[in-house]
Amino acid sequence: MEQEAVMALGQQAILTVLLVSAPALGFALLTGLIVSIFQATTQINEQTLSFVPKIVAVMVSLVIFGPWMLNVLLDFTINLFEDLHLLIR
Repeated sequence: MEQEAVMALGQQAILTVLLVSAPALGFALLTGLIVSIFQATTQINEQTLSFVPKIVAVMVSLVIFGPWMLNVLLDFTINLFEDLHLLIR
């Protein structure tokens, strides 16, 4: 396998991982920011208050974006298997 092919495959893999993880991370980040603002304004310093909403937000994002994430992963896998004969010599 040539160096360019390895680099291209690595770039596609990293891009796929970033695309698939972005919705869940975005929802968790937004929820964490909202909970932090709420805790700062009310002066509630409960540790579990920040975890439960984040978990719920990530689960909701997985339900909403799950089919899209699966399609992105399937496209990457199908392209990988279709180009397998070009990668192996």
